[in-house]
Amino acid sequence: MGNNFFKFKQFTVHQEHCAMKVCTDACIQGAFTAQYLAARETTAPAILDIGAGTGLLSLMLAQRVDAAITAVELDAAAAAQAAQNFTASPWGNRITLTQQDIRKMEDEVKYDFIITNPPFYESALKSGHVQKDQAMHATNLSYRELIAAIGRQLLPAGEVSVLLPYTAFDTFQVLAAAAGYHLKETLYIRQSIQHGFFRTVGIFSRIPSITKVNELSVYDANRVYTSAFVELLQPYYLYL
Repeated sequence: MGNNFFKFKQFTVHQEHCAMKVCTDACIQGAFTAQYLAARETTAPAILDIGAGTGLLSLMLAQRVDAAITAVELDAAAAAQAAQNFTASPWGNRITLTQQDIRKMEDEVKYDFIITNPPFYESALKSGHVQKDQAMHATNLSYRELIAAIGRQLLPAGEVSVLLPYTAFDTFQVLAAAAGYHLKETLYIRQSIQHGFFRTVGIFSRIPSITKVNELSVYDANRVYTSAFVELLQPYYLYL
């Protein structure tokens, strides 16, 4: 997945100017969230993608959900590339890229749904690569600041999808709960059935509910994609 582009069934993600490339866990978040939204009785007419990077998540949602999507990206090079990816896609007329700091974004417009694959690590060794550290580490956006930004942009009945490392998710959930968010659905992700969980996707809402818990293994014991992974990613991956 270190190539300069990643081709999906209905769109292509060019990524040579982005610090964070297309990765399996982000694809899982996009597919899981799109599936969640597509199965709902009500649609999400306005979606916000915080920290868009290559634009992958916006494109995955646009493929399955008929919504206007606003993607926000701080890094200038990544923002320009995401905008190009949107324009080249079948849904360029309803995905808008804005390059800015989400902490300074105006909040007159509220969104029905927010998706974010935020900087993962609040306290860990950094690589020394400024662009990558900004994308991977909470050097510019802490979990508290992210939750505050979500609170400013989300409609009262809105929901948010977040992808984080399994070990960091509990910390985020505690902070989210303190801000009035309830965990509605979660997906715990393993590399294979022989591994422990390494990523978590959580869908939060301000409306209390019983949490629905899901698990997904990417590979089986023979390093073959599991049937659950194939079913989830089949709308996107070329060879599934």
